[in-house]
Amino acid sequence: MTSVPRSGLPDVVTVPPAPALAFAASERPEAQAALARLTARYGQAAEADADVIVALGGDGFMLETLHRNLTRGMPVYGMNRGSVGFLLNDYDEDGLIARIAEAVPTVIHPLQMDAWTGDGTVRSGLAINEVSLLRQTRQSAKLRILVDGRVRLEELACDGCLVATPAGSTAYNLSAHGPIVPLDAKVLALTPISAFRPRRWRGALLPHQSTVAFEVLEADKRPVSATADGFEVRQVTRVEVRERRDVALTMLFDAGRSFDERVLTEQFSA
Repeated sequence: MTSVPRSGLPDVVTVPPAPALAFAASERPEAQAALARLTARYGQAAEADADVIVALGGDGFMLETLHRNLTRGMPVYGMNRGSVGFLLNDYDEDGLIARIAEAVPTVIHPLQMDAWTGDGTVRSGLAINEVSLLRQTRQSAKLRILVDGRVRLEELACDGCLVATPAGSTAYNLSAHGPIVPLDAKVLALTPISAFRPRRWRGALLPHQSTVAFEVLEADKRPVSATADGFEVRQVTRVEVRERRDVALTMLFDAGRSFDERVLTEQFSA
């Protein structure tokens, strides 16, 4: 039996408007070709007026897009037109509006890097993946590591050391044999890069509210650079790293291919 509304008129079904999409693409030819096809099909909104930014490229371009929207927190839906594409969805031009509507949001918080140089200058940057310290010359770096103001490692001789977010734990951190961290674990990965002494130190998992400080020993003889994603400071003497919980970034992943699912899959891959 079909119910009839009291007014005798059919019910009005409200169809939500399609989200305004702002497409952005890397310089790769395949990304630029995709940009032309998708904007012709779905239109192009200015990023300031968009509901969602669609990033076309690789993981590097996805990070660049997220950095460009740090203050606005605009959701970013990436499609792989690059190489690895761990932070991106598969490329498919069909049904894009429905895919975005059904996508699973993933909220990440970047790291704040404050880096001191020899003349006392402090330079700061934000990292979505990791903050890394690396030796600048053929000689190994020597680092003292403090956590929340307490010395935890008096001297680490190494090629470098990094602090990774859960989102970045599958990037450089994984290549340096650091642990893969689930997104909701609320920990940071502290991972040495080619540690020489102590040779068997493999790093640590730290509470996400920790402040990690690196003091560069013999800085004149053994210069070290510090990098927050793509922002580099050379010849640093001290670096402090902490999570910025007040900054939230949202990535959108296709249903069934959430970031947590990708992290779990990565841990069982050969």
